[in-house]
Amino acid sequence: MDFTVKQIAEYINGEVVGDENEVVNQFYKIEEGKPKGISFLANPKYENYLYKTESTAVVINKSFEPKSTPRTTLIKVEDAYSAFSTLLKLYESVSNQKVMGIAPSAVVSSKAKIGQNTSIGANSVIGDNVEIADGVTIAANVIIENSVKIGANTQIHANTVIYANTEIGANCVIKSGAIVGSSGFGFAPNAEGVYDSIPQIGNVVIKDNVSIGSNTCIDRGTMGATYIGEGAKIDNLVQIAHNVTIGDHTVIAAQTGVAGSTKIGKHCVVGGQVGFVGHIEVADYTKIAAKTGVNATIVEKNTSVGGNPAFHIKDYLRSSVFFRQLPVFEKRISALEKDKNKIK
Repeated sequence: MDFTVKQIAEYINGEVVGDENEVVNQFYKIEEGKPKGISFLANPKYENYLYKTESTAVVINKSFEPKSTPRTTLIKVEDAYSAFSTLLKLYESVSNQKVMGIAPSAVVSSKAKIGQNTSIGANSVIGDNVEIADGVTIAANVIIENSVKIGANTQIHANTVIYANTEIGANCVIKSGAIVGSSGFGFAPNAEGVYDSIPQIGNVVIKDNVSIGSNTCIDRGTMGATYIGEGAKIDNLVQIAHNVTIGDHTVIAAQTGVAGSTKIGKHCVVGGQVGFVGHIEVADYTKIAAKTGVNATIVEKNTSVGGNPAFHIKDYLRSSVFFRQLPVFEKRISALEKDKNKIK
């Protein structure tokens, strides 16, 4: 769909420098720009591309002053990154307009309650006593078991499985291949040393505005709930075990694993491949570097940790410097030992 630069500028409260009647219809990275494309520049590292990009228009910060006159039309805004994100959301909403209704091949229980303006894709299965609010989108090959509740305008992408009794809030996005509410890794050895399964009879509760990435698994509680707080963002390939609590607006990057009954606070930032042991707590606003092993409770709010086991990020970075220098230290120590032996 074509938009004029003027229309785009009005939508993001921008100021046009150049031809406001130019037409754009596609998004490009600034270094890969093409005619009729729009790009953005927020990081000064990429400034050199501003002067040679072929994009028709570029969104930039008002505070940015080009070193020379670009040949492209500029749209100046307060925050280029945020404004461009707003445009991407607009594009997504226009290009992904859903087809309302239930696909002929979908299987929907007569006991399910389906809201208005919903979409249920091909081969999806909706169980008994499921409650689906208005505006929900369920893609193809999704399985939603009995007694699941889904809030308004939530999107569930293809090949996702939502197990029984799961509660999902409004405006959530659950991406392809996610498994929500399956039984956790609950086993206990008996007298013969054989592992018996422990029934997992709880559920998963997901609050509003949560994003869950592809192939992420969230286990239901053994008893009670596994809880994902409002606005939490969980990346692809994350494992969240039974009875874990994820606080509001916490973000977790890919390949992280959270063991059972751990509680992660609000507004935390968790890097990729972080491992949490079970039954610990992490304070609000904690930042955890990638590949960290968190093996104990973090009490202090607004702290940053790294390493395995985790310790304060400043100490971790200093230790990393010394670790890289160990071969040099080893040579120095060996030389000192030789000199000492000569003195003897």
